[in-house]
Amino acid sequence: MFKNAKRIAAGLLAAATLISVAACGNGPDPAAAGASGSSSSSGSSQEGKTVDQIKKDGTIRIATFGDLPPYGYVKNDGTRAGYDVALGNQIGKDLGVKVEWVQVNADGRVDSLKSDKVDLVLANFTVTDERKQVVDFAEPYMKVSIGVVSPDSAKITSADQLKGKQLAVTKGTTAETYFTENYPDVELQKFDSKTQQFQAFKDGRVAALADDNTYLYAWAKDNPGYTVGVKTLGEESTIAPAVKKGNKDLLDWTNKEIKQLSADGFFKNAYETELAPSFTSDIKPEDVIIE
Repeated sequence: MFKNAKRIAAGLLAAATLISVAACGNGPDPAAAGASGSSSSSGSSQEGKTVDQIKKDGTIRIATFGDLPPYGYVKNDGTRAGYDVALGNQIGKDLGVKVEWVQVNADGRVDSLKSDKVDLVLANFTVTDERKQVVDFAEPYMKVSIGVVSPDSAKITSADQLKGKQLAVTKGTTAETYFTENYPDVELQKFDSKTQQFQAFKDGRVAALADDNTYLYAWAKDNPGYTVGVKTLGEESTIAPAVKKGNKDLLDWTNKEIKQLSADGFFKNAYETELAPSFTSDIKPEDVIIE
């Protein structure tokens, strides 16, 4: 019995020693070890990395889509392309650092910032009052509204026609929020990614699909037999870069960058190279970009 007591006491003493060592910072932090890629040699504050820290690291981590042409997508050769990607590459160039692309789905954009997995989000991110509570948006660089695409054989030209029908949306998008709040009679089929959403639509599992109108214009051009019968729903919104809530340093730098790029004609040039080839002839630069 006494031997057992001694063993227990020795075990408790060893455990206390380990706890003391960990508290003093002499051992690795298990939480930090599990957050691969979310920290750097220069460290980061609770509000995210500053511009100086990003420059010291030599890398800016940017969240974007991998399946949303012509905004953010992966080409057959494995390289990234699109309007958001062009902007991100220019930001990296102007910072003098490399861009590390982090692929996200729509409902993972906020978390990628909150968990310090990325420094900046350029993923067709629509500015909303709700999102402003959890991230900080920089100056916008694109206009957008919600649209609805449907088959030519069963064209939807009004949101009222969707009552009692199934509509495909991507989780975490403004389209999901809009129809949830304004059309409770529409049966929403919610998907994790754009790829899943459009596959369900093309398979005929839903009557229509709702998403950003600028994206739908491009998709309909590449997919004959479908039409964006509802071109605008709700108020016109804007697309903007986002940083972690409270990261004023990176936010201020990004605001200056957006203004400078606009003055230099960057967005008009990017529209011509990245967006115009994907749009129908009735879409003009002023319908999409902000100058």
